[in-house]
Amino acid sequence: MQTHELIIPQQGRLDKMLSLKLHQSRNQIEKLIREGLVEVAGKVITKPSYRLSAGDTVHCTFREAKKQKRIDFDFDIDVLYEDEDLLVINKPSGLVVHPAPSVKEATLVDWLIHRGVSLSTISGEERHGIVHRIDKETTGALVVAKNNKTHQALSAQLQDKSMGRYYLALIDVPLKQNIKVEKPIFRNPHNRLKMAIVDGGRESKTEFVRIAEGINGTALIAAKLYTGRTHQIRVHLESLGRHILGDELYGYKGKKGKVHRVYLHAYLLYLVHPSTSERVEIAAPIFSDMRAYMEKNFNKGEIDAKIQEDRFFNCFMDTEHTA
Repeated sequence: MQTHELIIPQQGRLDKMLSLKLHQSRNQIEKLIREGLVEVAGKVITKPSYRLSAGDTVHCTFREAKKQKRIDFDFDIDVLYEDEDLLVINKPSGLVVHPAPSVKEATLVDWLIHRGVSLSTISGEERHGIVHRIDKETTGALVVAKNNKTHQALSAQLQDKSMGRYYLALIDVPLKQNIKVEKPIFRNPHNRLKMAIVDGGRESKTEFVRIAEGINGTALIAAKLYTGRTHQIRVHLESLGRHILGDELYGYKGKKGKVHRVYLHAYLLYLVHPSTSERVEIAAPIFSDMRAYMEKNFNKGEIDAKIQEDRFFNCFMDTEHTA
């Protein structure tokens, strides 16, 4: 068990104030409270709506990660960076990040625990160490927190944008220009598997930059997330009449069997290390299937030159158009 002491600066609901202080969702904080893991002035409080006063002392206890039942792992994952506080992995396609009732196969969290990695517990038992997520079919860089202090710091960085991700995507129709898309996203009212542009939805912003055009009419683009909504890149591309190769859920209509998964890759991750305060930039190598498609249909030299880390950030310096 790990216990953290918080001094509340102003009056307000217990769940809301802890959510702000710990940089976690209200649902996760509510679960922590209902499990009897929160004390105010030495008294266990199980009502999320409990009213705090300015100066109240709150103690939050986080459970240690439970030992997992035996799982046979038929895969391994490349670790791109690791120290005592965090690690960054290159997530393969088809791997679910964290357990859920509907998930039967081994997940990234299962693999981390199997590997003996000490993980933070601030997000609950099913999401040990997971600061941000990547869709099952998406590949690329993902950071994992090994302790609650690191988890809180990285969650705060997601909020203030000092931590972020740049993606590479292969799309079916080239963009006419670099463009920023600012359109609200919410659950698709007609298909629960999808998200959609919905009036009154959550504010969402993505920047798209052209990288190269292929000999077969496809294109390679880069995407910068300013917000982190579910399926954000896919939804914003659909609003532009473009689709990621393999993304049949959002309208890709390529030849069956030619592309076997969604060609979206979290290529570059940047953050400020919580212990050293140094900026960390990590590029995740593109997986062999996506790389093979690019080498077959694009000028390899042109692409390699444009996505070098020291040049890649400059691609996003001249976007003026907004949709």
